[in-house]
Amino acid sequence: MKVLQVHNYHQCRGGEEVMYEAISRTLTEKGHDVFALERSNADVQGLWGKIRAFREGSYSSSAKKTISSILESKHPDIVHVHNVYTLISPSVLVACRHFKVPVVIRCADFRFISCPTGNHLKNGSVCERCVGGREFWCVMRNCRGNVCESLAYTLRTTVARRWRLFEDNVTLYVPPSVFVRQRLIDAGFPQERITVIPNMVSVPDAVKDNSRGKYVAYVGRISPEKGIDTLLAAAGKTGLPARVAGDNSKMPELVKTAPPKARFTGLMDRDQVAEFYRNARFSVVPSICFETFGLAAAEAMSHGLPVIASKTGALPEIVEDGVTGFLFRPGNTEELAGKMRLLWENPDLCRKMGKAARDKVIREYGEDLYYKRLMETYHRAIELEKAS
Repeated sequence: MKVLQVHNYHQCRGGEEVMYEAISRTLTEKGHDVFALERSNADVQGLWGKIRAFREGSYSSSAKKTISSILESKHPDIVHVHNVYTLISPSVLVACRHFKVPVVIRCADFRFISCPTGNHLKNGSVCERCVGGREFWCVMRNCRGNVCESLAYTLRTTVARRWRLFEDNVTLYVPPSVFVRQRLIDAGFPQERITVIPNMVSVPDAVKDNSRGKYVAYVGRISPEKGIDTLLAAAGKTGLPARVAGDNSKMPELVKTAPPKARFTGLMDRDQVAEFYRNARFSVVPSICFETFGLAAAEAMSHGLPVIASKTGALPEIVEDGVTGFLFRPGNTEELAGKMRLLWENPDLCRKMGKAARDKVIREYGEDLYYKRLMETYHRAIELEKAS
């Protein structure tokens, strides 16, 4: 099968990039002809770069022309869209419709569903004011911390909604969780064209006894919506050793205020992350935003670690409370501290939950299962396009 992958990289690497690259790699390894249209928000530099992003974010004629050329020359069987903002834009969806090529879009955030900034968060609290076509709140509350940026986000969301760019030019929507599926339905997207495919996770062949782990682990993006401050506060209350892996350049103040037994290890590659997990006792995912899946939780579980996660978004679908870990109310330091103490002081429970966590990942999030589900979705999209 010939597959065109479309992705606009974010400035800060996250789960969306991990999944995009994993999907492309898996398809290539399975013998498919994979080619890509890629852009990166890292290219938005200086005043002129921002002006370009402002102009092209809503409807990029240049991106539409580029993908039209690819569609005409390569004749893909399907187009798999991951992210179109900021430099690609939904204009590419219109081109795909013109060439009658089916489009599958992976719904990794809420940008075209219900929130212009994508994470339903403002000033450390969940915000849903833009739900239902009221994206004007994005500029009224200056959600980007820059009026021009907030205006740009508002405009591109308004254009997409009023022109029905995502509704009329996408064959199938692929959210990674039931939580996101329901958000799509609530936003008016057709239920019969939504197919949940949970993210895939690479499972190591063998794991260590997690009950002997030396620290509490966090791996992921270090940004306000991830709730790292809650983890650090709980670590301070319990006196437990905590290790935070990720790029902390956006929040250097966390390093300065961290409790004595907390350490920041910096950004790690895949092998380093695996070693990091091998020496951990359990992992914490303290997000305060609506997580669309919880890749950090699933990856920790694949290494045989129980996970203590916020009860928000799709995280309760990944972490079964009392089985593969524990859930706590987002931002509740006392509750998190209590769950951390409980796991740290009960090695048998920690070991039992860790095994259950790994078993769940093998059963539900394996790469082969993801590929099977993806192929079924691709073939269904192709049949739907033929029928139309």
